[in-house]
Amino acid sequence: MKNIKNNILKILVIIIGNIIYSIGVNMFIIPHKFLSGGVSGIAIIFQYLTDIPSGYFVIAINIPIFIIGFKIVDRRFGIFSFIGMAAMSLSLIFTRSVHSLYYLPDPLLSALCSGMLTGIGAGIVFKCRASQGGTDIIAVAIKRKYGVSIGKMGFAINAVIVAIGMIIGNLPIALYTLISMYMYSVVVDKAIEGFDKEKIMFIVTSDNESIEKAIVEKLGRGVTYLYGEGAYTGTQKKIIYSIMSSRQVEEAKRFIYNLDANAVMSIMDANEVRGKGFKPKVF
Repeated sequence: MKNIKNNILKILVIIIGNIIYSIGVNMFIIPHKFLSGGVSGIAIIFQYLTDIPSGYFVIAINIPIFIIGFKIVDRRFGIFSFIGMAAMSLSLIFTRSVHSLYYLPDPLLSALCSGMLTGIGAGIVFKCRASQGGTDIIAVAIKRKYGVSIGKMGFAINAVIVAIGMIIGNLPIALYTLISMYMYSVVVDKAIEGFDKEKIMFIVTSDNESIEKAIVEKLGRGVTYLYGEGAYTGTQKKIIYSIMSSRQVEEAKRFIYNLDANAVMSIMDANEVRGKGFKPKVF
């Protein structure tokens, strides 16, 4: 029963994400003849050429992709991606006239707003461990079969779309499209990972016990010891390993310095941290 409720909630969130994405396309991209990435970008080109809503082309292009992709990608991912694709197609059709409610004449601001809204919408969908179909399915399928990275595939496809945009439009349109795509990629990452990213902190100190106690008591974070050896001295060392938020890192640096001014600290970004004490799995 709980699994059914989670799946229904997941579908509702996917629909909401696609509505936001479609508003970004129809309110800011279409009025200025910008393009978009992936299959939606190809569909928008066809809309410019035929004046038929891009949602219909999204469906038409995705059908053969899903027929091939379902044989390669994970079944659950494929099902929810199909739902995401259908939701995006219908949303693009139903929100086609949304630009009549508000028109932003400045093309630069429109490029930024389009990237922001489409990024938020797509990020919500990706957060649900689904996709909007199209090139996402192609990228996953090619990665599994040939080992080509998803990022490289996405970049290659979007580069072709921008090149086509330069042919049917002009250079400024292509440049505004690139701005929109860049904003989209930034917002998608933030939507998926969150704004307060976790950090990994490595600490080499002569006062392990005090610093371990401070991290546990003051920050409520766990500590793991990694064992190493000094290359020059040959001395055995215990290295403190702890994952915490960006805000906690700043607090940790202050009290570590007070406890051991000679402590060596190394801080790295940590993505998709899951487990006790961290973000729970939503779906």
